[in-house]
Amino acid sequence: MKVYLIGGKARNGKDTLAGFMKTYLEQEGKKPCIMHLGNYIKHYAKDYFNWDGSDDTKPRSLLQKLGTEIIRGKMNKPFFFINRLKEDIEVLSYFFDTMIVADVRLPIEFDEIKKTYPDAVKIHIKRLNHESELSDKEQQDITETGLDHYDDYDYTIINQTLDQLRIDAEKIIKEENYEKNDE
Repeated sequence: MKVYLIGGKARNGKDTLAGFMKTYLEQEGKKPCIMHLGNYIKHYAKDYFNWDGSDDTKPRSLLQKLGTEIIRGKMNKPFFFINRLKEDIEVLSYFFDTMIVADVRLPIEFDEIKKTYPDAVKIHIKRLNHESELSDKEQQDITETGLDHYDDYDYTIINQTLDQLRIDAEKIIKEENYEKNDE
């Protein structure tokens, strides 16, 4: 089973890259699954705080408060989301051969998942000159700044156009499949 980890700031193209990778993998006869570390916190927002699930109404401040302040801070559970994701990967590996985690935000997430899946591919995506729609406070949250000084990636993608992003997705898949077949 192959695991791809995609990290970056909000609205930099993580989900778009994951979608392109999934499409290409399916064309190659693979069974990919896109996963999110943030699924659990989004369930809290939907089930208990009346969020409709839409990106347009995403309560980012609430999500950051739940994840950063409450779960990682007050509860002191830095592995909360990581452990749940690993359990999901274990279950879903019976149905899918490739996992694409499309929302890595912290070095600990990259590093801990890589410990469990040593062949995991770490991808960082950046969108240059992107004007963030987040408030100043939201931009200062660790989920937005956590990767600022982290550089242990297998690939860094500069998101400039959708066409180039599609090419980059295919390139990563081809290189990883080539390396795996070479071993």
